[in-house]
Amino acid sequence: MLLEKRKKFVLVFLIAGSVLGISLTFYFYQVFFSANTLVESDEPYLLKIPSNSVYKNVVDQLYEEKVINDAVSFGFVAKILGYQETVKPGLYTIEPKMSNLQLVRMLRSGQQTPVRVTFNTIRTKEDLAEKISANLEVSKEQFLELLQDSDYISKYGFEEETVMSLFIPNTYEFWWDTSAEELFERMHKEYQIFWTDARKQKAQDLGLSQQEVSTLASIVQAESQKSDERPKIAGVYLNRLRIGMPLQADPTLVFAAGDFSIKRLTAKQMAIDSPYNTYKYAGLPPGPINLPDINSLDAVLNFEKHSYLYFCAKEDFSGYHSFAVGYDEHLNNARRYQRALNAANIY
Repeated sequence: MLLEKRKKFVLVFLIAGSVLGISLTFYFYQVFFSANTLVESDEPYLLKIPSNSVYKNVVDQLYEEKVINDAVSFGFVAKILGYQETVKPGLYTIEPKMSNLQLVRMLRSGQQTPVRVTFNTIRTKEDLAEKISANLEVSKEQFLELLQDSDYISKYGFEEETVMSLFIPNTYEFWWDTSAEELFERMHKEYQIFWTDARKQKAQDLGLSQQEVSTLASIVQAESQKSDERPKIAGVYLNRLRIGMPLQADPTLVFAAGDFSIKRLTAKQMAIDSPYNTYKYAGLPPGPINLPDINSLDAVLNFEKHSYLYFCAKEDFSGYHSFAVGYDEHLNNARRYQRALNAANIY
């Protein structure tokens, strides 16, 4: 009788243990492998984890934004895998129906989504700082402060007037939490990649430094939006530099005036006393007047050889220019253009 009771007890215990084991196994399976992210959405969520964030910041954001359905199960898996103590900042793409295990592994490993940054048509340091930081954690103010730090930029061989030439307009990928210093270092590497031995040799053949090429390219770019015409314009300015003639580049006066809305220069702007006034001072200005793109840089390095010393916008407002060897011919071209401006009420 006692033996029978013991057998029943053992049997009940085994059955209960089996049921409990199955239940726990199922529970743990659910906790680790069941979908727990964006269960009612088909769109991914971009999670931004700022630097110096702690686990509570992350889980609160995930739950409040309804990215995770069950914060308790997420917390359990995070604890088991040690994520609560190893939060890594960055930008993460959370897909719908991810399990806790998938999500925690991604966050713990720092498997970020890169951010594509494109910058072009930049005129000033403020423009650059705003454009380059727009989709990154680093603020415009932080990056601008670095751009204006003469001691810092001198380590890379630049001055405040020339530092803009470090940045080659293009599309780049960065991590969202890239610091201002890391961003600067990356741009310096891209600068070194751009300036191949072949490009360096072409600059040397022109008698220009790399930074001077950027300065001239910025003027060429400001003069024409027509990429096929830029080598010819570059040739004009190189001809002027060769004979010691002032560049007399209108865009440098616009830059000196700090008013990029100017359509037609006046005597007031022509009289500005600035090293960027290329009517008043011969040679290149101290630095770029915008951020020249690759096309403009190569237009200088691969300039068109000719005898032109002058050019003027065409009166048809096509964006192209009329070129002249002599000043009298240039005056005729300029008068036609001025008459067209007057007829269009552009003053």
